[in-house]
Amino acid sequence: MRTAVVITASNRASRGEYADLSGESLAKGLTALGYEVSGPHVVADSIDLISEQLTLALADKTRLIVTTGGTGVSPTDVTPEATAPFIEKLIPGFSEALRAHSREKVPTSDLTRGLVGTHGTSLIINLPGSQGAIKDGLVIIERLAGHILDQLDGKDH
Repeated sequence: MRTAVVITASNRASRGEYADLSGESLAKGLTALGYEVSGPHVVADSIDLISEQLTLALADKTRLIVTTGGTGVSPTDVTPEATAPFIEKLIPGFSEALRAHSREKVPTSDLTRGLVGTHGTSLIINLPGSQGAIKDGLVIIERLAGHILDQLDGKDH
């Protein structure tokens, strides 16, 4: 079974002002896809705090690291900036697939700045923080993540 970790970036959820529904949905969805999931680990919208969680996940050799939240254009949306230093190989097609899948339902999905890429044998994915984005993100994860992880393991196309 492949390991996964969910990291939620949200100032309000980290302060307990509301429940982390997107992180919970993401963890349940990844479990349903066959991943052994840790989290969600809820942190404030902070480059340092998000980076700390990414560092811990990579140190544990977690295969799939998925963040939720902080991918928009508001001043507090910093998840892509926290993620960028960890990515060794960027996979823009994954983010494009997510936007294409979501566009008809939510036209503003084109504004998400989430990154996707690899670090060693780990795959890192930034998803927006809405329930709809999690549902759509899980569709793309199901389509592509297994193949990407197989490729990272050196398996043939």
